[in-house]
Amino acid sequence: MLKLTKKADYGLIALKHLAVSHPGASSSAKEIADTYGIPLPLLSKVLQKLTRHGFLRSEQGTNGGYRLARNPGSINALEVIRSLDGPIILTRCFTGHRNCGLSGRCNVRAPLRRVHEGILELLAKTTIQELCQDGAEEQPCEDAATQRALVSPPAAHHL
Repeated sequence: MLKLTKKADYGLIALKHLAVSHPGASSSAKEIADTYGIPLPLLSKVLQKLTRHGFLRSEQGTNGGYRLARNPGSINALEVIRSLDGPIILTRCFTGHRNCGLSGRCNVRAPLRRVHEGILELLAKTTIQELCQDGAEEQPCEDAATQRALVSPPAAHHL
């Protein structure tokens, strides 16, 4: 069965939350965990990994937390899932371990490869911006001007 891991699911939830609820601002791991009923220790690890991979920025201090490091339209589900879980594998014969015992006689390898490639293509085309627009109960992500401000580095303070 092909399904997302909890880490990938929580990562996508957190990215969408930051894009919808706090465009341009930060949100704490605790706030996100409390909002969605996600275990805080696991979410914290996911957010740290997303920060290491350049999807989020971590901000320290009393008003610290996490905020998007990129425009939600430039973050796709495939790269988020791969950063948290590694490669997506539908069946072993698509990896370097091609010896399953049926390789010479398998009659579903080619059709399953097309399914696998279709899944990867769909995930690559699905952005956080699009996830924000799915769901009538939620408001869409902010407009492009707000998103450009979102990913701009904070202004330098001169003394």
